[in-house]
Amino acid sequence: MGFDNAMWHFDEGVTGLFGQWNAYSTLLVTVLIGVLTFHLTTRTEPDTHPMLLARQAQGSPVRQEGESPVYRSRSAPHGMPLNPGLDVRDPGVSKWAKGRDGDLRDVWRRVVTGLPENEAAPAHGAAAAAAAAAAAQPAPQHAPGTRGRVLTSFGSSSVVETSIDDITRQINLIGQHILDQGGARVAIYLPNSVEFLASLFACSFYNMTAILLPFDQQDDAVLVSMLRRSAADTVITAPGCFPFDTVVQSYPALRQLIWVVDEGSAHLDWNEVPKGMGGSVNVSTWQDVVNDAPQAAGRELPPFEGQSQPRDLTIFWEPTRTEDGATSSASAASASSGPEEMVRFTSGNLVSALAAQLFAIPSAQRLGPSDLFLPADSLTHTHTLILTLAALYSNASVVLNSVAPQAGDLSLATRGIAPTVVVATPAAVLSTHSQTERNVRNSAFASVLLGWQTRTLAEGGVIPSATALVSRFLDSVRPAIGTTPGKLRLLYVAERATAGTPAVSSTVLSNLRVFTGARVIYALTGAKIAGAAAQTAFYDYRVAPGTYAPFGSPLTSTEYFVRSKGQYEVTDDKLEGEIIIRGPAVVGSEAALGVIGRIRDDNTLAYP
Repeated sequence: MGFDNAMWHFDEGVTGLFGQWNAYSTLLVTVLIGVLTFHLTTRTEPDTHPMLLARQAQGSPVRQEGESPVYRSRSAPHGMPLNPGLDVRDPGVSKWAKGRDGDLRDVWRRVVTGLPENEAAPAHGAAAAAAAAAAAQPAPQHAPGTRGRVLTSFGSSSVVETSIDDITRQINLIGQHILDQGGARVAIYLPNSVEFLASLFACSFYNMTAILLPFDQQDDAVLVSMLRRSAADTVITAPGCFPFDTVVQSYPALRQLIWVVDEGSAHLDWNEVPKGMGGSVNVSTWQDVVNDAPQAAGRELPPFEGQSQPRDLTIFWEPTRTEDGATSSASAASASSGPEEMVRFTSGNLVSALAAQLFAIPSAQRLGPSDLFLPADSLTHTHTLILTLAALYSNASVVLNSVAPQAGDLSLATRGIAPTVVVATPAAVLSTHSQTERNVRNSAFASVLLGWQTRTLAEGGVIPSATALVSRFLDSVRPAIGTTPGKLRLLYVAERATAGTPAVSSTVLSNLRVFTGARVIYALTGAKIAGAAAQTAFYDYRVAPGTYAPFGSPLTSTEYFVRSKGQYEVTDDKLEGEIIIRGPAVVGSEAALGVIGRIRDDNTLAYP
């Protein structure tokens, strides 16, 4: 009887529902089903668990008076050593044995041998497409032993490949030539180029000190001062940018000069020494040294056995300059006013920073042969240099452009190529953002989409896909980065402490993630730190208030803390003071950055 009453009420309810059904009911149900369907089909899990972002670094259990706790990456907990190197295992060594820390020579050996089978990186569809756009015949996808390529971009005109074997030959012939002439301290005064990399590796293989001089100095006296302070006896440079007469007269210790001439000037006699120099400088050209040697010479790298540890690498830390020569005003309060600081990095500093950058990229996203890497910042900056070495070690293809560091924005820097990974200057990033933001403001629909995708990033923790249907509505306002926009997947930017670099906010970084569809890594660098002191976590898309974006957590090669200085007192409740960095990637194992920082609630580092 109860069952009959229930069925009667059910029948009466259904009859009443459909008896009152009309067009409005149909519309409401359709909208409800559409909303539920859209939510279920577009819902995605965050790229990482939110709790991993809530505490990105691990503080020491105790702290010293006037200092904050010491913070480390969660991948390098307290009580364990920080990452000292590459853990290189030579052929024939047991896989259970501890590997060597390695040095720069191991980077080029990896380039020559290719990617080992047990380290094959996953393919990235966007990366593979971008590499294919760079040249007519792209490298095959991640086969064991696959080698990356080294390319040179000449803007929109052409992209030229230099074979790995040819670069190896240049490394050997140039290194042996400098040694035969008695060179030991080699100043490299070149833009980003194949010759720059070959010179660096030649110094490493032939046990010479490499000195990286910031290119295109406007003041000859500054250039002479850097040569004198570094005690260089050899200079590798290009005609038209090096004041030969002035340097020889002001710096008599110079013994050897190697010109890197282009094809249009190769017919000139560059070996002639000007009158009055007394023949004290041995002048030669890169092309003559390489072309005059037998074709079979220099094909094999020097054997590993019996070689000593490479010598130090000397760099000059200089303020960032605007076009009128003044230090950028965005962070002028922290800019140094003295001469360029000369810093000597050991081989251990460099490989520790290199290993940390390799480890900072998740396994599913790490660099590989399908990537095309562009350093759109000067290789004389250790942050850019370390990332370039990491790309080479990962057997990614590297494209070099001599004018990219001076490009006003990312569109100009990537003209003629389609990179998947870019290291850019803060100025170029801000210029690209400013131009794109103006386009967005002119479109109300684009502004709404930007806000929606920003919430997807910051709250949902998901990077918007450039190929998604909704994202395609922003295509008209996106920056034209490379020949195939949307293929960029990783963008590195760095704040150079005390160098006066422009301020980059979290809002700018978030907008760039939406505009480009790429992950943006923002780092803090210092004069005595190889690579980065701290950088944004790979999957951290949050937006924080402030002029400067937070710098993230330390890498596995560094640890940081803040120390009381002046009006900034470190207390239990307020962790603000001078930033101190420690670790094997730091010159002398510890360095004060000379700027004030604070430890945020998520244990990441930021400016106050």
